[in-house]
Amino acid sequence: MTLLEVKDKKSAEDFLKVPKKLYHKDEPWVCPLDRDINRIFDPAYNPMFTEGKAIRWILKSNDGRLIGRIAAFYNLKKAKAYSQLIGGAGFFEVIEDKEAAFILFDAAVNWLKKEGMDGMDAPVNFGENESHWGLLVKGFTHPGYGMPYHKEYYQSFFEDYGFRNYFEQYSYHLDVGSVTAFPERFKKIASWVERKPDLTFVHADFSNIDKFVADMVTVYNAAWAAFKKDYTPLDPVKVKETFEEAKVVLDEELVWYAYHKGKPIAFYIIFPDLNQILRHFKGKLNLWNLIRFYYYKQKKEMTRMRAIIAGIDPAFQNTGIESVIFKKLFEVYRKKTHYKELELSWVGDFNPKMISIYKALGAKHAKTHITYRYLFDINTPFIRFKDEMAIGKKGK
Repeated sequence: MTLLEVKDKKSAEDFLKVPKKLYHKDEPWVCPLDRDINRIFDPAYNPMFTEGKAIRWILKSNDGRLIGRIAAFYNLKKAKAYSQLIGGAGFFEVIEDKEAAFILFDAAVNWLKKEGMDGMDAPVNFGENESHWGLLVKGFTHPGYGMPYHKEYYQSFFEDYGFRNYFEQYSYHLDVGSVTAFPERFKKIASWVERKPDLTFVHADFSNIDKFVADMVTVYNAAWAAFKKDYTPLDPVKVKETFEEAKVVLDEELVWYAYHKGKPIAFYIIFPDLNQILRHFKGKLNLWNLIRFYYYKQKKEMTRMRAIIAGIDPAFQNTGIESVIFKKLFEVYRKKTHYKELELSWVGDFNPKMISIYKALGAKHAKTHITYRYLFDINTPFIRFKDEMAIGKKGK
């Protein structure tokens, strides 16, 4: 077998081809857009490169066939947020061959060691965790847009190599087409909260996109600064670019904001599941596929949704704000009956409150992904993420 670093256009194209060859017979798998994967490794587009580096490899068999790939990366700002310097590896794909898998893991480990890292999380994204994050180990059904789909045999490769379970990510599915009544528990709280005169709730209006981008950034940065030491503040320019691109997919009535005396305090963003259209495109977004996209959208091909990102200002957490937003969304589902299923993804095993909320909404645990950690020094104590959080709270 031959390991090759991605250094030119041909090898970059081969990097994209690996999963297409592996999954072409896996009916649930949806090929991500080539453009989206390429952007992750483009310093001109991905802000992680400001204080970080990335490298990619492809693996070929002795007869020249593409049989695997992996990327390794790190961002110093994120790495320095913790006591150990942790890099990442992702976009791992390989044939059912442990030796091939270990060659790829070794490449990522050795490179990160040379770069001064103490360990590696995998499979993760060179960016935020709403997409391309975690190894699928339960629920090998249709993936929501941005959620990774994997071969079942990958889990044994990770664990046999020595990776350990850092945290688990749960996706909950709600059959909104069959929900006839909003849960009584949330209805009472929502009715009480809605009567407060200083609170207002509105869905997005993309004719005033600058306002909604600014409001989202304000809430996100306030919420995540209090929760994650290694969070990356949102860049309003990048967020606006994302919103502008996503406008053709987004439903304004699935994007909700809460305000207190005019100040943004919460948001909740749900995307129609773009994967239901992308499954036709094989990773390509050419002119013909753009025309087909509008055709499928008109046909209301997107019947599923995925909750992508949410945030509540710490000062307003545990006040019932989310109950009102869920009520507003429920009213949208009742009106727009082509929406049949909602994926609430993902929630970590370290977040029992949100898990409890999802269960109370009637959602069922449908998928599990695992974020693994591999420490380079076997004598370094391994601590799971939820235990790190508990230690951090005691230290305050």
